[in-house]
Amino acid sequence: MTNSLADSALVRACRGQDVPHPPVWFMRQAGRSLPEYRKIRSGVGMLESCRRPELVTEITLQPVRRHGVDAAILFSDIVVPLSAAGVDLDIVAGTGPVVAAPIRTAADVAALPALDPAQVDFVAESVRLLLPELGATPLIGFAGAPFTLASYLIEGGPSRTYLKTKAMMYGDPQLWHTLCARLADITLAFLRVQVDAGVSAIQLFDSWAGALSEADYRAYVQPHSARVLNGLADAGVPRIHFGVGTGLLLSAMGEAGADVVGVDWRTPLDRAADIVGPGHSLQGNLDPAVLFAPWEVVEREARRVVAEGKAARGHVFNLGHGVMPETDPDMLTRLVELVHSL
Repeated sequence: MTNSLADSALVRACRGQDVPHPPVWFMRQAGRSLPEYRKIRSGVGMLESCRRPELVTEITLQPVRRHGVDAAILFSDIVVPLSAAGVDLDIVAGTGPVVAAPIRTAADVAALPALDPAQVDFVAESVRLLLPELGATPLIGFAGAPFTLASYLIEGGPSRTYLKTKAMMYGDPQLWHTLCARLADITLAFLRVQVDAGVSAIQLFDSWAGALSEADYRAYVQPHSARVLNGLADAGVPRIHFGVGTGLLLSAMGEAGADVVGVDWRTPLDRAADIVGPGHSLQGNLDPAVLFAPWEVVEREARRVVAEGKAARGHVFNLGHGVMPETDPDMLTRLVELVHSL
């Protein structure tokens, strides 16, 4: 990481250092809320979009140009390393990732391929193309956490109940841990490619972890997330860990090895700071739905989030989940300007 990137507001806030203003970026900032994104993605499938470095570069840069955010996040998807390794899946519009042959047996787990870093050369090339374009703006790399990836593979796609996932977790713990250990290796390899290519921070998304109790999280999930996060302890970049509906898991998620714990909109940041403890920064956590309210409401809620974030060692302003596709881009731009003024 160059000196300018190490001194960026994002990296400094992640490390608990003084910043001139709270750094701000948005999960799903590069996406369907932007007309330029919809135009450039027209007729190109999601997985194919992620495999084209020039397209990834342009899409990643779009919100930086438009909103003036303090960080870019690499345009990709959490199932990209699984697809690259050879898992037969597709990202279906309006549905999400769909796996052709869900994993249900020991033979299925044994057949899960490892990830060769060469299989995601297109990701490394995307990072290399982005760095000179971004200059002093840091680039965040990311991956899906083992639990969420396992859930996709077992369920065969998105789920509301995670019945098949929990059936394996409770019914065959040894098989579950074998699967998650393999996925931790894939995730770590995928993040290493991004770090080696030059990203300034990484985020581990455990989107579905909120479906678990704290006891189950600690027993079945935390060891595998810790394997990933601790595997990057020597990488020299901040590690962010985020999940949805994880208010009861924040302490355990922080213990998994993250420098920054992402908080969804359900838990006030000052309360989250008490739960996570003084050794971590926080990221979050404006409710994405607030952006559909009048500006005076958005301003009031954003000021509240910034004020509550001061209880943490450091604070990265973000939404409590991703930008909704129907969001007015001008509202995001205005929100960035407000946060910078604070």
